[in-house]
Amino acid sequence: MKVACVGGGPGSLYFSILMKQVDPSHDITVYERNPAGSTYGWGVTFWDELIDALHAADTDSATAIIESSVRWDKWITHVQDRMTATMEGGDEGFGVGRRRLLDILTERARSLGVRVEFEHEIAGEEELTGADLVVAGDGVNSGLRERHADHFGSKVVFGRNPYIWLGTTKVFDAFVFSFVETTHGWIWCYGYGFSEEHSTCVIECSPATWKGLGFDRANEGDSLRLLEKLFAHVLDGHPLIGRDHADGSAHWLNFPTLTNQRWYRGNLVLLGDAAHTTHYSIGAGTVLALGDAAALVEALRGGTGLESALACYERQRKAPIRSSQKAALRSAEWFEHLPRYINLPPRHVVALLGRRHSVLMPHVPPRLYYRLDQAVDQLAGVSRLAYRVYAKVTRRKDAEASH
Repeated sequence: MKVACVGGGPGSLYFSILMKQVDPSHDITVYERNPAGSTYGWGVTFWDELIDALHAADTDSATAIIESSVRWDKWITHVQDRMTATMEGGDEGFGVGRRRLLDILTERARSLGVRVEFEHEIAGEEELTGADLVVAGDGVNSGLRERHADHFGSKVVFGRNPYIWLGTTKVFDAFVFSFVETTHGWIWCYGYGFSEEHSTCVIECSPATWKGLGFDRANEGDSLRLLEKLFAHVLDGHPLIGRDHADGSAHWLNFPTLTNQRWYRGNLVLLGDAAHTTHYSIGAGTVLALGDAAALVEALRGGTGLESALACYERQRKAPIRSSQKAALRSAEWFEHLPRYINLPPRHVVALLGRRHSVLMPHVPPRLYYRLDQAVDQLAGVSRLAYRVYAKVTRRKDAEASH
């Protein structure tokens, strides 16, 4: 099969790697419009459940990714000067530099015989007439998808809160949330490490706070200086690092949640952010793109014909993506309605922050939800204890019976 992947992000590169493993005779080219080493963003996150899947799919790239990642198993939450809470245990989190991740996947793809062409923009699939399959992995603003937006049934809904994606030389050893109250309302950051030198720092606030603090008028330099003052308690004197723009503007955005009714048209198929996006507050975008890649390869290897394979891929991926998008929207809405929660006792705020994906929470008074949640946890603890006692008694009886 001759395959053209448009867009050199993690999804396209991982798809090319897995396809080559299935059949080295596949002729695969990845086209990326930007120069090598040029990428947006700082670090990406993933969680420990992904590790086994990466190793099962491709041990070489998995090993390199894990060796290049930093880990954390605690979460620290600052609520102004009222409280600092630390939660340890639970799922292990990982951060890896986006540029490093792309370098690993590019090197691995090339080692398997994939051609990766940088600074080669594809405007339309007619430029790829010899390809049996065209994979559109060219991001949320996919040009290939937009040419057929009516067919795909594309829909974008923008989040209310503006955010800015920054880096910092402060290396966090935990995943950090920090909420700061200003005279114009609350502003908060999410911080996590992704290398031994840098961390990601995403900062968000309501539109009223953003405008009240003057970010609608400030250039990037002034914006960064104000943000460094607001979050001095977590940055420990380290600077925030933005993205260079010719006009000096700060890169504030409103997050676009993209959905598509259909994921393929003829031999053109959508993958990753070209097919769907999930709000950054759940840290799932890269993981879902890798999952798309694996699912598409699995569908294609079934030998049922291209159209049947693409239909199978669409059908199998839509359910998990829909579930993730719903969880992400509930997470985004929790932050959009922060005043509903932030003035509760600090321990309540932290508990509700951890449950922000809940379907029920928006419809129940926060104090009542907290009490119900604590009661459920206590009952679950009693159930676990009862099971351990039951299992211990059963094992003792079995041992006595065997004698």
